[in-house]
Amino acid sequence: MSVRIKFCGITRIDDARAAVELGVDALGFVFTRRSRRFVDIAQALALREALPPFTSVVALFMDDEPAWIEQVVARVQPDLLQFHGGESAQLAGSFARPYLKAIAMRGGDAQAVASAHAGAAGFLLDGHAPGDAGGSGQSFDWARAPRLARPVILAGGLDAGNVAQAIAVVRPYAVDVSSGIETSPGIKDAAEMRAFVEAVRAARA
Repeated sequence: MSVRIKFCGITRIDDARAAVELGVDALGFVFTRRSRRFVDIAQALALREALPPFTSVVALFMDDEPAWIEQVVARVQPDLLQFHGGESAQLAGSFARPYLKAIAMRGGDAQAVASAHAGAAGFLLDGHAPGDAGGSGQSFDWARAPRLARPVILAGGLDAGNVAQAIAVVRPYAVDVSSGIETSPGIKDAAEMRAFVEAVRAARA
């Protein structure tokens, strides 16, 4: 099965358009204000309007106020939500959108999180420790990736140089990259984006 690609931490229209031209499946917008890749609703709407059909928009949150999440969902209309904090399954599933639950692989209990979020659409395995934010460029031992009942999205420290190996070890449903295609937080590099996509396509072959 083909490995899907998500570019996360998109903040600029040019980067969004470049990702679409490369055939990226999903773009992640970060709505957690503590993040250096934060976008407000006005930015997100401009980004969304620049996207053609069949490109999924993922809204990322980490322990944000439910009222803020509701506002983002109502205004931006994301296709999928992604939760990186201590959100309960009840909260995560209360916004009439499918959601991904991030699992912190640096000391986290993947099976416990997966059991608690049995209704999640999938699980994103990231390289950070519990309580830390994603997008830090930290990887983890891919051999420790658990086999879960839902699709697995692999993140954490991925770039064009290692993503093929990561795919070979984990066999994920999708890969998710942010810092590995950036010149600085939220600023994507066109050459790195292209190199990453080409590496994933070569791994598929």
